[in-house]
Amino acid sequence: MSSLHLAILAPLILSVFIPLFYRVLRQIHTGWFVLPLPILLFVYFLAFLPETMRGKPLLESINWIPSLGINFTAKVDGLGLLFALLITGIGALVVLYSIYYLAKNKEKLSHFYVYLLLFMGAMLGVVLSDNLIVMYAFWELTSFSSFLLIGYWYERDKSRYGAQKSMLITVFGGLAMLGGIILLYIMAGTFSVTELISQSNAIFNHVLFVPALLCILLGAFTKSAQFPFYIWLPDAMEAPTPVSAYLHSATMVKAGIYLVARFTPVFGEHFLWFWLVTSAGILTLIWGSIFAVKQTDLKAILAFSTVSQLGLIMSLLGAGAAALHYNFLEENIYTVAVTAAIFHLINHATFKGSLFMAAGIVDHETGTRDIRKLGGLMHFMPITFSISIIGAFSMAGLPPFNGFLSKEMFFTAMIHLTEMDLFNLETWGVLFPVLAWIASIFTFVYSMILVFKTFTGKYQPDKLDKKPHEAPMGLLISPVILVSLVIIFGFFPNLLSESLISPAMASILPSLLGAGEEFMVHISFWHGPNIELFMTLGVIILGILLYKTHSRWKKIYQAIPEKLTLNRFYDFLLEGIQSVSYKLTKTYMNGSIRSYLVYIFAFFIVILSTTLIEKNAFLFDTRDVSTIGVYEVALAILVVLGSICILFARSRMTSIILLGAVGYTVSLFYVLFRAPDLALTQLVIETISVALFLVCFYHLPKLRKFETRMRFRLTNAVISVGVGGIVTLIALSAHSSKLFDSISKYYVENTYTEAAGKNMVNVILVDFRGFDTLFEITVLAIASLGIFAMIKLRLNRRKEG
Repeated sequence: MSSLHLAILAPLILSVFIPLFYRVLRQIHTGWFVLPLPILLFVYFLAFLPETMRGKPLLESINWIPSLGINFTAKVDGLGLLFALLITGIGALVVLYSIYYLAKNKEKLSHFYVYLLLFMGAMLGVVLSDNLIVMYAFWELTSFSSFLLIGYWYERDKSRYGAQKSMLITVFGGLAMLGGIILLYIMAGTFSVTELISQSNAIFNHVLFVPALLCILLGAFTKSAQFPFYIWLPDAMEAPTPVSAYLHSATMVKAGIYLVARFTPVFGEHFLWFWLVTSAGILTLIWGSIFAVKQTDLKAILAFSTVSQLGLIMSLLGAGAAALHYNFLEENIYTVAVTAAIFHLINHATFKGSLFMAAGIVDHETGTRDIRKLGGLMHFMPITFSISIIGAFSMAGLPPFNGFLSKEMFFTAMIHLTEMDLFNLETWGVLFPVLAWIASIFTFVYSMILVFKTFTGKYQPDKLDKKPHEAPMGLLISPVILVSLVIIFGFFPNLLSESLISPAMASILPSLLGAGEEFMVHISFWHGPNIELFMTLGVIILGILLYKTHSRWKKIYQAIPEKLTLNRFYDFLLEGIQSVSYKLTKTYMNGSIRSYLVYIFAFFIVILSTTLIEKNAFLFDTRDVSTIGVYEVALAILVVLGSICILFARSRMTSIILLGAVGYTVSLFYVLFRAPDLALTQLVIETISVALFLVCFYHLPKLRKFETRMRFRLTNAVISVGVGGIVTLIALSAHSSKLFDSISKYYVENTYTEAAGKNMVNVILVDFRGFDTLFEITVLAIASLGIFAMIKLRLNRRKEG
């Protein structure tokens, strides 16, 4: 296993040991054991910068299921490295912040850090996997681990609701993405992203190309909270603030952005890709910014602002796909959209991460996030105020911060779309800069509300749960580092140009580069008096006006009926599904095991008998049947008699002995037919089963002593005879109609030479059918955990009672 694979799996490996650290070293905050890992991983990934800057991606592969084209192939290129640095860098700051945010004596830290490490490892797997099936596995692990993180405070109804909502929507999108992956495999015959990109021209006109495109986008839009799937993100704010800062500034919500960027070389030239990605992004941008102004909770404002900013990045990636229609690098004005998307991706991680942490500090030190109760905190929390104002001004796109630069580039990209002579943009293209400008005005408004409603105005101590004071230094370190980057990247943006932005662009738009070419990225503050500058001035003027008159026009939001919201539609849909399923289930789930068995066996009989008749599949051939002697007949009689006697046994002990006798008699059949390996296996299983039955039944109450007469039931008789008859017919037909040579010869020849085992049955179970056995063990383990949990809950209730 390469060091790259170990780096991806390291968070998952460490998560196994976190509960041990938590139990043994309770006096030390568990976060201190976690913090070194993301720092080391960040440094490790930094070492790849020289290679990606030279356009030399690293590819490492481990065979997993090579026969199906599924291998754990890890690839570090410009795009993957950018995301890996965000995941580990922001991850390290979040872990440091969480050490001071979550009290070691009050919170279940072992759970928190296990979930966080699972998520970190899953995100690294998503952005560094070149194999789509492996990527999908990590993708769903992000959904699962984020579900656990959002529902960390599971005692709260809203936490459980938010966790369920995020899980349902993102997993739905993930399943759609899996469908797209399968369609791509059907078209190209490979799960490798690298090979798919090389075959993009060959599959462009395939009939499955558009369905695959739609499925992939569905996965991306649900993960990155694009309209109308954004509704899970505001409810996910019930998670602890460190989780919000991590998931919603730099990681989970950026997974969909990554997916769109990664698949742009494959789908980018199709007009649907351009229109869907750009339109969804612009619509999400303006929708999120308008509804962010409505919110009164700090984290709710940040949630809708995240929705809006994700829409901005998504629209830029869609607009950047236009560059693929002009197959040249020089004077290709549409590449600026991709440059802006990558730059704003980095900027958003810095200013949004700091704002989430600042909101957490306010909540931590005042006991509330409601801006109607806050105000006048600037004097009590000057450092937090400084962090907030820098982050908010950057988000609003004000100079001299990094958000101003990427926002200006965003305006430039939208204006360029009006000049494009494809996709009817000469007509509709004007809408993009107009909507972008309107959304930027509302972005300015909610940024001002976030800061000034919290830190200026009238101080209201009677509405606060605590007397406010500045946060301890430990809570301030991480957001201070982030806002420092906001300022540094604002004054020196070209620190990122050659190191991160240009290599990432090469991964998104590889077809525009010839051998030895690279994207020349130069970001500067001043371009003279141009349209973008006047748009920014308009944003500031109108933004200030709307902010000052906010109290007068905010009632307009009340005009939208609650019943017509997307959240209400989601609740209605979920309640409807639950109601219908409950009514349907109630019709056949009546608590009677007999009824359930009747349903199962009746279905079994009908389906299999219909298949036998329809396919004319019944055959009976005695040519290959072994000679039946007196011993076989005697053993068969014993099996039948033993089985019948079990039905009439009056004690459990007698039933267990008779059941064991039947099993041991079957093993004698294997002896007669010269299958000692099978006989030994049967004897071992039978002995263990009998022992387990005895242990289990020892703890059950005794059978009732009085007798009851069981009435003859025709249904039972028909079902019993039917099942027995069908199974017999199928067994005879299967033996009589062998379409292929028996595989037993292969096992005989290879058991010892290939698997180095002499017991053929054991070798088949452990080697030749190892995955089958592994999954069976997994199922049994899950069932055992469930039984153990139920027993433990019952014992706890007895103690409480």
